[in-house]
Amino acid sequence: MSNGIAPAARPAPQQPKPAPAPATREPDFGSDEWRPDGTKVIPMDNMRQAIAEHMVRSKHTSPHVYSVQEVDVTNIARWRARWKEKFKAQEGFNLSFTPFFLEAAVKGLQKFPQINASVDGKTIILKRHINLGCAVALGTSGLIVPVIKRAEEKNFVGLARALMDLATRARSKKLMPDDVMDGTFTVTNPGVFGTMIGTPIINQPQVAILCLGAIKKRPVVIDDAIAIRDICYLTLSYDHRIVDGALGGQYLAFVREYLENWDMDRTI
Repeated sequence: MSNGIAPAARPAPQQPKPAPAPATREPDFGSDEWRPDGTKVIPMDNMRQAIAEHMVRSKHTSPHVYSVQEVDVTNIARWRARWKEKFKAQEGFNLSFTPFFLEAAVKGLQKFPQINASVDGKTIILKRHINLGCAVALGTSGLIVPVIKRAEEKNFVGLARALMDLATRARSKKLMPDDVMDGTFTVTNPGVFGTMIGTPIINQPQVAILCLGAIKKRPVVIDDAIAIRDICYLTLSYDHRIVDGALGGQYLAFVREYLENWDMDRTI
């Protein structure tokens, strides 16, 4: 007979405690390791961050327009072949094609000073001197644009010397701050890597940049006959706020004619 007192509940059998999971270490996905999703994270260095900011700002600032001209540089190639040994003996470095284009670019800016300018709100600022920026690739770490100051005062050899000096010091990280300041126009040469046509971004606050394509031998028609000539393509990227297609085209045409009509009687 029940006495009204419930029997004490039996304690549940004690379950064995699970064994502690082995300690795990979060994998260190540094710049030298791939993540499980097949990606690798590499932080931008200061130079790459500055380039990125500068290029995005330029695209937001300037409505870019591009014009391209085909240029026959056969005369330049022949003149260079004739003088390159003497040039190297005299100057101590090889004569590249770039100084020819630098001289033509400077002469064109003297002819069309509206392109050697910048924009400030609703005003156009023309620049008395031509400070010629020359883009120099620094391997995979980016590029830098040292400036040949007062390029209009230098002759052909002077431009070649200035270019070699700046490029050498850029690659050895010996440029001074003043070497990369106050450019008014830029020339870039991806043609040395085989690029045929480039559409570069304007280097603010400038309003144009000239791009040199690779020089290749091509069949062309001259006086209704097929001839093999040294050909390259030049691209002018320009700020459509102040440089219209007519002005950009006229500048490029002047540069093309200057190069194609190179004086073969010139000496070093």
